[in-house]
Amino acid sequence: MRHYGSFVALGDSFTEGLNDPGANGHYRGWADRVAERLAVDNPAFRYANLAVRGKLIDQIVADQVPVAAEMAPDLVSLCAGGNDLLRPGSDPDTMAKKLAAAARTLRASGADVLLFTGVDPRDTPLMRHMRGKFAVFYLHVRSISDLYGCRLVDQWSMQGLRDWRAWSADRLHMNEDGHRLVAARVLDVLGVPFDESWQKEWPERALDPRAKRREDAQWLREHLMPWVTRRLRGTSSGDGVLPKRPDLTPWS
Repeated sequence: MRHYGSFVALGDSFTEGLNDPGANGHYRGWADRVAERLAVDNPAFRYANLAVRGKLIDQIVADQVPVAAEMAPDLVSLCAGGNDLLRPGSDPDTMAKKLAAAARTLRASGADVLLFTGVDPRDTPLMRHMRGKFAVFYLHVRSISDLYGCRLVDQWSMQGLRDWRAWSADRLHMNEDGHRLVAARVLDVLGVPFDESWQKEWPERALDPRAKRREDAQWLREHLMPWVTRRLRGTSSGDGVLPKRPDLTPWS
């Protein structure tokens, strides 16, 4: 096991921590949970989180990757492309080339690099028809991980994340339970002992079809329509949002 002295997290809402409530109006998320555990082994441990919700892969590569490389941390996590995949016309092959260049830059800085596949979207009605595009991109991510010696966090195989109890009401972002599972998987990939397992088995539950229809209608009103409206207006949930930990500072 390597004892990391510093960690920089890059990406979008997934890495920012939506929707896992934290302190002072910020979200916590899997990356903060991983940093907290790594700090146990190193009192001088430092952490930065540059992720901002809604960011596309071009923005992450242009705005976050050079900053992280300049910081020269021991460990960098890079998860990008999820927002791009949801947009019509996005090309997973082109996206993969951009991710590969970013991974190469970060590895050249001397950092260990974490890459991520996403969750299998087959259980999500609106994303199911895009499953092939998601799969192609995440196969590229696997290849990039092999080519550049990165560590791969495979969420596609995490059956516990296929249960809606790991997700918040918007059905796009994990809740506290989901982020805890991802943190456990990351620590497992890093070989860091942790009290929790990422191999979650949820208890059986009965679903009332009428309650399910009410939940679907509420989701359409409160989450899907605002998301579509932002796309039509060309705005992002991340407009005006700054990174929650822009500097590589001691964990507290």
